[in-house]
Amino acid sequence: MTERDPRSDPGRRRFLVGAVAAVLAGGCGRVHRVLAPPELPPEAATRHLWPERPDPHRWSSGGLTVAWVGHATFLLRLNGTTILTDPAFSDRVGLRPLGLLTLGPRRVSPPGLALHELPPLDCVLLSHAHMDHTDRPSLYRLPSKPPMIVASETSEFVADLGFDEWQELAWGETTGIDGVRIEALQPKHYGRRYPWDRNRGYNSYLLSKEGITVLFAGDTADTDRLTQALKGRRVDVAMLPIGAYNPWIQNHTTPEQAWRMFRDLGARYLIPMHWRTFQLSDEPIFEPIERLTRAAGRAAGRIALDSIGQTWSLPG
Repeated sequence: MTERDPRSDPGRRRFLVGAVAAVLAGGCGRVHRVLAPPELPPEAATRHLWPERPDPHRWSSGGLTVAWVGHATFLLRLNGTTILTDPAFSDRVGLRPLGLLTLGPRRVSPPGLALHELPPLDCVLLSHAHMDHTDRPSLYRLPSKPPMIVASETSEFVADLGFDEWQELAWGETTGIDGVRIEALQPKHYGRRYPWDRNRGYNSYLLSKEGITVLFAGDTADTDRLTQALKGRRVDVAMLPIGAYNPWIQNHTTPEQAWRMFRDLGARYLIPMHWRTFQLSDEPIFEPIERLTRAAGRAAGRIALDSIGQTWSLPG
């Protein structure tokens, strides 16, 4: 009988993929299990996951237009400036020990846009260095290489990818690109790319241009840091994570926590993210949006973009 190479064992691969998913979701700290509320709607099993298709080449240059590509990847046009956040277009995200295959979770739903469908970009925004937010293969394959904004002590992960210009921002620092004021804020998360890595920066960003203000939170757990930093300031749109909370609540908000943060910010609209794209945690893939909608109740009309590939606009 021929002995099987343990490296080819599918169970071993599943274990490695699951381990990487735990790292991506914040499994380096203590585990707090979050049980789903009872009586969640059973509709998730019957829903399809194929995205809609935005057409950014027809977007207006005025106001705000946003398309959800998937996970924390959004294409925004803010009063004429085109911004891509946390680009993740790969089929898998995670470790690439030999540079040939990726050990990590596979996409549940394909991207709402292909890389070649992207319009020319004015800025790429990276919230932190976790592999589902700083996906090096996606960044390398971007058809344009505009200026990039990254968190402090993370530029080494993008310096060799063909971008001519990048800037690190620490909490409280600001910069400007094409008339957009970009301010780095402090969420509640962590910044190590690997379990053995040192601590690095992790940012939320406030984007402002010509009277429209957008908060891109990146990853965050439940916190009042963003509310305190933005107290008395206008927020038109808050982009907040709602998934990967079970059992990683120490690093990611539950949908109910995200809704409370949105209300505390006084924002006009909520764009949920960090769900439906990669299975990073235990909750069912559609549970986050069901719980968010239930938490919002009669105010659910203030939730924008609940489907990958959707486009939503706010006039100037």
